[in-house]
Amino acid sequence: MTYTPANPAYADPLEPALPPSNFTLDIERVALVITDPQTDFLGEDGAAYAVFAESIAEHGTVPNLRKLMEAARTAGIPIIISPHYYYPHDDRWKFNAPGEALMHKLGMFQRKDPLSVDGFEGSGADWLPALKDVIEDGRTVVCSPHKIAGPQTNDTFFQLRKTGATQVILAGMAANFCVESHLRDFVEHGLEVVVVRDATAGSKIPEGDAYAAALLNFRWLANALWSTEEAVENLKGAE
Repeated sequence: MTYTPANPAYADPLEPALPPSNFTLDIERVALVITDPQTDFLGEDGAAYAVFAESIAEHGTVPNLRKLMEAARTAGIPIIISPHYYYPHDDRWKFNAPGEALMHKLGMFQRKDPLSVDGFEGSGADWLPALKDVIEDGRTVVCSPHKIAGPQTNDTFFQLRKTGATQVILAGMAANFCVESHLRDFVEHGLEVVVVRDATAGSKIPEGDAYAAALLNFRWLANALWSTEEAVENLKGAE
């Protein structure tokens, strides 16, 4: 299946140097992992939405995430959410990299307390309303929060092992940050990973196009790079 992105800058090369994928989906040992499907990234009122809005629109990120989660639920595979939350004690860190510093400056993913959901409903840390019902379905696993970008600081990998998954379909926000960090950690631990290229998005800032940077690394690191349409069709075909 040929994928044609809305922005031709993200089209696959006509003569790629990298070998083609030999990934084969195994419905019995695959799980869907979604990073940060939260308002601060994806919602028009979100703290960081302005720098992601163009990319979100280009890829149809929000409807594609919903299609992907619905297909995974229909196929009966585990769905695991790796969210991002910050609590007041996180603002007392002694040092931050630029990306972390920006998230703290913008007040992203803020919660009052790890043991309380007071003020959580409808906040930037909450699930995007368009995705809320498919996340809060009583079946989806919501992990503890990662703190910078990767799953090293939460229980996503533990939850994957408990499902018996050795393959991951990966999507969510943001492309060059949390999605790429999860991809790198998963493949370093010996998992096969498919990235869903249009169920994510990246910032566009003076420093560059984060989605373009991530896409190159997806091509190098992921076992396969699918569109949402391909993912949905492959899940249907493997049921």
